[in-house]
Amino acid sequence: MPSSAVATISVRSAIRRFRRNRRGSAAVEFALVAPVFFALLFAIIETGLMFFAGQVLETGTQDSARLMYTHQAYDTGMDETAFKTDLCSRISTLFNCTGNLASLTVDVQYYAPGAAINLADPIVNSSLSGTFTYQVPPPGSANTVVVRVFYKWQLYVTGLGFNVANLTGSQRLLAATVAFHVEP
Repeated sequence: MPSSAVATISVRSAIRRFRRNRRGSAAVEFALVAPVFFALLFAIIETGLMFFAGQVLETGTQDSARLMYTHQAYDTGMDETAFKTDLCSRISTLFNCTGNLASLTVDVQYYAPGAAINLADPIVNSSLSGTFTYQVPPPGSANTVVVRVFYKWQLYVTGLGFNVANLTGSQRLLAATVAFHVEP
């Protein structure tokens, strides 16, 4: 029968060998760091994609508003649905608006020369609200035209810490604004 002293020595040597063995330590360290690393990585990707989508919305709005600038919208009788369809065709690579034009909110107003332009904040109590109109200016007028487009961008990852959502339901309101005078 082995003595308890021999068993204690063999347990100590086993523990000593276990502490000296470094195989697998990188895997354990990575398992501890991986969740934070991937959460940060995906939050950076989502934030970058959101800013890129905002730029695409801005460019699409400028291109669609050019139809008003050159008074093509007035000549063809372009209504709000036609404007949204034109805009959606320009931004559909990143935005889910094809067949869902209600996801785009458009506000087109024109102001007399020298008149104050007051643009109300479209976010009230963490939701998109306001009075949005669609007024196509007549050609040859000296009015200032302001075109604003809003889109609710769904966020998935950034709710883990640094939250960039400004609407309820983990959404960020992307906005694009264009101001111009109509060509004569």
